[in-house]
Amino acid sequence: METPDSHRCFCLGDHSTYLFLIDNRGNWNNIVHEYVLIGADLDSLTDIAVFVRVVDSGSFTAAAERLHISKSVVSKYVTRLEERLGARLLNRTTRRLSLTEAGRVFYERSRKGLADIEDAQIEVARLQGEPRGTLRLNAPMSFGILHVAPALPEFLKRYPDVTVDMNLDDRKVDVIEEGFDVSVRISELPDSSLVAKRIATCRHAIVAAPSYLEQHGTPRTPVDLRDHNVITYRYQESALEWHFQTPDNKSTSVAVSGSLIMNNSLALRAALLEGVGITRTPTFAVGKDIQEGRLVPLLRDYGTLEISIFLVYPQRRHLSPKVRAFVDFMAERISETPYWER
Repeated sequence: METPDSHRCFCLGDHSTYLFLIDNRGNWNNIVHEYVLIGADLDSLTDIAVFVRVVDSGSFTAAAERLHISKSVVSKYVTRLEERLGARLLNRTTRRLSLTEAGRVFYERSRKGLADIEDAQIEVARLQGEPRGTLRLNAPMSFGILHVAPALPEFLKRYPDVTVDMNLDDRKVDVIEEGFDVSVRISELPDSSLVAKRIATCRHAIVAAPSYLEQHGTPRTPVDLRDHNVITYRYQESALEWHFQTPDNKSTSVAVSGSLIMNNSLALRAALLEGVGITRTPTFAVGKDIQEGRLVPLLRDYGTLEISIFLVYPQRRHLSPKVRAFVDFMAERISETPYWER
């Protein structure tokens, strides 16, 4: 809409929000003033939120998938926003999207405004004390399948107003840029830009199937691994050189090799059970197999890789009740001595 003093304005928010007045001469770096506006245009807020999601996602298609609407509807929202503002915000090509100068300024301010609105909603929800809304969750593939997915029915029963949108990915996702509320990280140290809650130690075991050991013998020291077919996990630290702590507390290492390299703990477990070789793998993937005799732990007098299981989430002034509820729930469920090792 046009104001009497020839500045264009746009609204961001619901009920009480920001109103930005922008120089009509095209100088988008000159945001003339900010006002608090009561009763803002909700269509404007929707259009702005969709535009921010498009930029965060990198494409109309990815934004549509996240928002669970069609690509054409996403495009309609962005086009309507550009028409309302009288400025092009995105350069569109068949390969990629890029922000115009106006779009970059608008995106930066809008994203902050939306974050402020979300903080306000979180504060109200915190005061009410009931977790609700959609929890966007990320977890590594194998851990997510084995230990997060089975926990969700109990979590959802406990918190019926929460909906979980879970993504399984062994890639180290950008929690903030990709819009996740919380992510499971299995690593030495989490990203310092995130809040991290350590929930358990991730211990590793050297294991093999009884059938493999019957045919090839049992290694008694780390050096013996040189004579065995070792299945390696591609993303594991020092995948081809395993480090050990000896019984007399000395450090030693051994180079390993084998006929199979894999990037998923569940696939690796399947190969183990078929007697393909020996591997070093997290106990969360094979703890039950060890307990029930399908896999045999080896070199138990030698300490090996230990890292941590973290729940990480963005730093915010107010932690969402849904995030707090999930973090507390998983910490209680797993604990420092996790159930797969008891």
